[in-house]
Amino acid sequence: MKTISILIPCHNEENNLHYLFEALCDLTLKEAEIHPEGADTPIIISMKDYNWKFMFVNDGSSDDTLTILRELANKDERITIINLSRNFGKENAMLAGMDLIEGNAVIIMDADLQHPVETIPEMVYWWSKGYDDVYGRRLVRGKESVLRRNMSMVFYKTLDSIADINTLPNVGDFRLLDRKVIDALRSLRETQRYTKGLYCWVGFSKKGVEFCQAERTGGKSSFNFFRLLNLAIDGITDFSTKPLRMASIAGGIVSFLAFTYMIFIIVKTIIWGEPVTGFPTLICVILLLGGLQLLALGVIGEYLGRIFNEVKNRPPYIIESIIKKETES
Repeated sequence: MKTISILIPCHNEENNLHYLFEALCDLTLKEAEIHPEGADTPIIISMKDYNWKFMFVNDGSSDDTLTILRELANKDERITIINLSRNFGKENAMLAGMDLIEGNAVIIMDADLQHPVETIPEMVYWWSKGYDDVYGRRLVRGKESVLRRNMSMVFYKTLDSIADINTLPNVGDFRLLDRKVIDALRSLRETQRYTKGLYCWVGFSKKGVEFCQAERTGGKSSFNFFRLLNLAIDGITDFSTKPLRMASIAGGIVSFLAFTYMIFIIVKTIIWGEPVTGFPTLICVILLLGGLQLLALGVIGEYLGRIFNEVKNRPPYIIESIIKKETES
């Protein structure tokens, strides 16, 4: 019997864990009817044909998340809790789970039930058909502001146009990964992780499964605008050096225009003379050149900062304890 593990990073999810655990327990006991793409008739998938394990990674929660996870672990021996020493961020929390998780396949999902458990049987079906990465593609993004939705789409289009990989819009961490994909992701030890890009970078055969993202059962998302902006910058700088090239090209164009304008001023002064005028023009040119220089320095600084973090070679996470039923180490 093949083993499927479900990896769930948690940060302040005390309001969602009981609902999630009940949904997962129901999943492992049911026979699900699915309607996969290309099938003329519904297909029945028995979840009881697989051995299920659950791994929760407590990413430095400040509420009762760890307490609730301990209670759940004492009820079900299939649960393993990875308790990190502090909040290292979702990307590193997922890596901690990947390093320790067992099974022939791993399903990554959020603890807030925005990733519907009902989609998992279809993921398992396509995995059984030979696909190594079965990812969930959102048809509906849930309740979010128009600004955030539009900025997300702009980011994906920008990343797709400048990155060295093909990205998947409206696709997040909700996916089923075969063991060999997990092993490949574990081998990538960079500290500035953009896992959504790494899924594409490692390759393997992929299949999309559509789902409608639900609303959060409880609590509030810890991903505010600035954290999402930092994640976007990580995605661009981790997978492309084109911003550096664009800064160089912009510098070359501005230098050429400035040189051309200087020649024009010299010729104009020799032929017609020049009174002491042009102060506003001079200020505009100085501000333009200064702004471009600061922009280029900022782009260089982003890459330099990543080099600085990588050469320190610090571990991406620290485990405080590993908790299972009635045991703790």
